[in-house]
Amino acid sequence: MSTQPKRYTITAALPYTNGPIHIGHLAGVYVPADIYARYLRLQKKDVAFICGSDEHGVAIAIKAKKKCKTPQQIIDYYDQIIRNAFETFGISFDNYSRTSREVHHQTASEIFKQLDAQGQFLVKETEQLFDPEAQAFLADRFVTGTCPVCQHTEAYGDQCESCGSSLSATELIQPKSTLSGSVPEYKKTKHWFLPLDQHENFIKEWILEGHKKDWKPNVYGQVKSWIDNGLQARAVTRDLDWGIPVPVEGGKGKVLYVWFDAPIGYISSTKEWAQKKNIDWEPYWKSEDTQLVHFIGKDNIVFHCIIFPIILKNTGEYILPENVPANEFLNLEGNKISTSKNWAVWLHEYLEDFPEKQDVLRYALTANAPETKDNDFTWKEFQTRNNSELVAIFGNFINRVMVLTQKYYEGIVPQASALNDADREVLERLRAFPSLMEEEIEHYRFRSYSQEVMNLARLGNKYLADQEPWKLIKTDPKRVEAIIFTALQIAAGLTVLSEPLLPFTTQKMKDMLQLNATWEDVCIGELLVAGHTLNKAQLLFEKIEEEAIEKQLEKLKNNRSHENENNEMEEAPKKMITFEEFTQLDLKTGTILEAEKMAKTKKLLVLKVDLGHEQRTIVSGIAESYSPEEVVGKKVSVLTNLPPRAIRGVESQGMLLMAEDRDGRLIFISPEDNNTPSGLSIR
Repeated sequence: MSTQPKRYTITAALPYTNGPIHIGHLAGVYVPADIYARYLRLQKKDVAFICGSDEHGVAIAIKAKKKCKTPQQIIDYYDQIIRNAFETFGISFDNYSRTSREVHHQTASEIFKQLDAQGQFLVKETEQLFDPEAQAFLADRFVTGTCPVCQHTEAYGDQCESCGSSLSATELIQPKSTLSGSVPEYKKTKHWFLPLDQHENFIKEWILEGHKKDWKPNVYGQVKSWIDNGLQARAVTRDLDWGIPVPVEGGKGKVLYVWFDAPIGYISSTKEWAQKKNIDWEPYWKSEDTQLVHFIGKDNIVFHCIIFPIILKNTGEYILPENVPANEFLNLEGNKISTSKNWAVWLHEYLEDFPEKQDVLRYALTANAPETKDNDFTWKEFQTRNNSELVAIFGNFINRVMVLTQKYYEGIVPQASALNDADREVLERLRAFPSLMEEEIEHYRFRSYSQEVMNLARLGNKYLADQEPWKLIKTDPKRVEAIIFTALQIAAGLTVLSEPLLPFTTQKMKDMLQLNATWEDVCIGELLVAGHTLNKAQLLFEKIEEEAIEKQLEKLKNNRSHENENNEMEEAPKKMITFEEFTQLDLKTGTILEAEKMAKTKKLLVLKVDLGHEQRTIVSGIAESYSPEEVVGKKVSVLTNLPPRAIRGVESQGMLLMAEDRDGRLIFISPEDNNTPSGLSIR
């Protein structure tokens, strides 16, 4: 945008209400978005910071069915947990709505009808993947399989997260439903499609040419990958009874695809906010002097950079995002965060375990933000960030200034009658910090901004250590007045400039300093005048002991154990078979003679197995549990009458029978007597 925007519309990805918020969501989306919104407000900008619960889609319908509840009960439960956690954590949304509200149903339906009337959709009958066990058509994200481009075995039906390729669920090799684990079937159904391929030139011009220099490389690169692979028409409706009904003729029994209606939730939430404030919502979405910014995680890039912009552009009314600063993923203790495996730090639980420590988590997540690559959260690093930085640097400086002011001047800002070169230099450096921080925040480098905050606190500590007012108070009291006056200006500047990152802490600092200042005031000069009265000091941060950290690590371990136990108890029983069907299985004992790792794979071993009367090659996915050396000589049980199957160019002639323990490790189902000869039939 060439001119300064009159207003800012900031959106944060709508959290899906089939579970609570975890630290990966915070690091990827909500903390950076909140920092940006708070910064703009300090700049006296007109800001609408918009979010809300995403409450439609097949996942919620399936979860409700499994829990014997209605979808409304599921979304009501999680919406309350999520919004309470956001509020307690200090995410300063101007409006947090719900896509189940009437204003959203009406807004999404109007946009769909508008595009349909303009002939923007293709209506066609296609074969879609259908889960015969769940009795549901499968959205792309609920199908996994092997990527046809890079052979990644856990690609999603809309995108491979390994190579970034754009996919459709029907392209996957060996597709599997994530709802039931069953192999999906093809079934005919009619749907409305958005022909993305007709808009490739628009995306190329707008992003690949127009935003090559100012958008993050990870976002730009993923969009380019989609374009290079060729965009395809995407269905914007689904066969489901939970969601927004398709509002045109022929749409009975179908709803709008959740990824069509969810981004429109930003618009409906803005309408709701504007109505409460009795203002016009349209300038925040339709005026060229508004800057629109979407904060999302990398798994949502395609929807916010390709699909939603095409929808907005085709209406002919809405502005396009100026930036989509998507972050990468945050891992936890060396492993990918997994809600299904309960490997996560949930926000509502953190707030219970660490009351009044919202800013500690905000700082730790920002200082290690996954801005350009996946990063790892560890509880030890969390402890170090708190103890070595927030306590030892930030909190220490503020405490020293406050204590010295109370001790020497009864809490009144002293008169600085004679500033020397050291004082003037440090005050000049203070006045330079706002522009340094602006540069980082406005380019969405919040990790660097957090370090500039800490650098300012370091500047204050160094200044006091160099000037040593506690040594001069008896011999040169006038000099000490100048020193404390200068240190208080740094403390006041730190209060203002750290507010977007540490809002709870800076509120305490404002109360202590009796401070009412803006971002611009830091650039101009004195923030606290001589004679100004301060309040008593408060403790800003406290050390986090080893016991608290060990408790969190133990909780993670227990969560995973309990989840494994629950998964075992809740595992759906297989379909009943007849005795005659069982007798068709040709099970034999065997001995592994040779084993080697299959090249360029993590899970596969190529085995030569002696079955007594013959030897067979079997490819088995056990490499993450056993090395080739460990399995040679093992007695195994083999299913021998499977049709041969080519796996990466090797013909596999059977299957080993394995079990899985509670830690996910594979265990051989083998003859009890190690002297059992190979080739015996198992009865």
